[in-house]
Amino acid sequence: MKLFTILLLCTLAVGCGYGTSTTPQQPGTTPAVTGLVPNNVISGSAAFPFEVDGSSFAANAVINFNGVAQATTFVSAGKITAMIPAASIMNSGTVPVTVTNPGKPGGPYGGGTAAATSTPMNFTIN
Repeated sequence: MKLFTILLLCTLAVGCGYGTSTTPQQPGTTPAVTGLVPNNVISGSAAFPFEVDGSSFAANAVINFNGVAQATTFVSAGKITAMIPAASIMNSGTVPVTVTNPGKPGGPYGGGTAAATSTPMNFTIN
């Protein structure tokens, strides 16, 4: 009976997570933006194709134009593109452009990587 009780307690302890460990989330790879093509447009213009050059872009990286994530096409680890809608360039000013590499989920015991966003590069709307 003692053996049965000990086995039952061990099974409950393991089933409740006691004795297991979790792996903390790791930092993601931070992309770098080195160029914007074009680097300016005239306010009120039509939608336009936009290229962001840099490094360490993940295959699922996202261009953030003035803080809004855009539908992004991966070209290479150094080039991604998006179509910027006309509504995003209605007013003159300077807007930040960043690139975010989304994080990767961990498994049942944690892990994975965190999302990482580049430092901003300014885009001018004349």
